[in-house]
Amino acid sequence: MGSFSVWHWLIVLAVVVLVFGTKRLRTLGGDLGAALKSFKEASQDRSSHKG
Repeated sequence: MGSFSVWHWLIVLAVVVLVFGTKRLRTLGGDLGAALKSFKEASQDRSSHKG
């Protein structure tokens, strides 16, 4: 009862797409990807300067 099946996740995904729309989700995904890339680059720069 604690874990969700694939069908539960598909239903949740469908509801999210209906609520937010695909264009908004695509924009949000792009922003999240850019933020993660920036964070990764910053953490690599910081670890290379420790030494």
